[in-house]
Amino acid sequence: MARWCMVAAATLMTAGEPASSQVIKLGSLAPEGSPYHQGLVEIAQAWKKMSNGGVDVRIFPGGVVGDEPDMIRKMRIGQLNAAALTSVSLITIAPDIEAISFPSMVQTDEELDEVIRVVGPQLEQQLQERGFVLVAWTLAGWVHFFAREPVIAPADLQRQKLFFWGSDTRYLELLKRTRFHPVSLPVAELLPSLQSGLVEAFAAPPAVALAFQWHPRAPHMTAMRWQPLPGCVVVDQRTWNRIPEALRPGLLAEARRISGSLMARSRQLEIDAIAAMKQAGLTVHDVPDTVREEWMDLVRREGYPIFVGSRFSREIFEAVQAAVAPLRQSAPVE
Repeated sequence: MARWCMVAAATLMTAGEPASSQVIKLGSLAPEGSPYHQGLVEIAQAWKKMSNGGVDVRIFPGGVVGDEPDMIRKMRIGQLNAAALTSVSLITIAPDIEAISFPSMVQTDEELDEVIRVVGPQLEQQLQERGFVLVAWTLAGWVHFFAREPVIAPADLQRQKLFFWGSDTRYLELLKRTRFHPVSLPVAELLPSLQSGLVEAFAAPPAVALAFQWHPRAPHMTAMRWQPLPGCVVVDQRTWNRIPEALRPGLLAEARRISGSLMARSRQLEIDAIAAMKQAGLTVHDVPDTVREEWMDLVRREGYPIFVGSRFSREIFEAVQAAVAPLRQSAPVE
């Protein structure tokens, strides 16, 4: 079935296009019918209506055109025109985006909104300099740990084989040095790896774990927001430039309106997803404040020296800290 889907997607992507419209082939990992996929559908419908059919966004959901690194490669060579990407892969284009999603940097919904408002324009500029137009910010949710056995303290996770998305060698080395046991795999291989026992734990937003049905094989969730998983819908600059200039501001504004609404809805999606998984047998484990601090100390002690100034700039690191500081003075961490 997976091979058939790939063949079908390739056929669709190479079919002849009407000369009267600008076709935008957009790849996404979001499963068809999921809220994230529906948000892309809303953007596609709005753009088609606003352009009187002149801009035709065709969505390839569920990873049928490959994992996120594959989508970036296909955009570079013209096989795709756009993609919905998470920060996990966006850092290969604009490394400073990692400062938003790095653990402990941003800890609440309000902080994330403020960081995107204040720091977002700098990151958009970085993407544009590398040939990509950011048309919308997205949020897959807040990452939690899911595992075969309960995870409360770092030592609990260190005893289990942890799924690691991609092949980021520096991050893998950091995990190994801090006594974790990462297993590097494409996201499409997570479910069979959980079923076989190759992987025993993973980190993901609850709504994503529910959508992909990963949770039955890892029925223990840690009630601690480890990091946000923001993302962007990006369009190849060459494709964007082919859209009539007069249309672009309106299309951009509408995409951001829809994505803003979806980001707001994603907060309820997390609550609903956890409730649904609990009904299916998920156990949620609270993390005491003292143990939460143990996690944060691990990040600051081991992660900051490697990532700040090397993986993402100190300038963006300080900008994120400055953006969240006033909020932390007046509100508790979630």
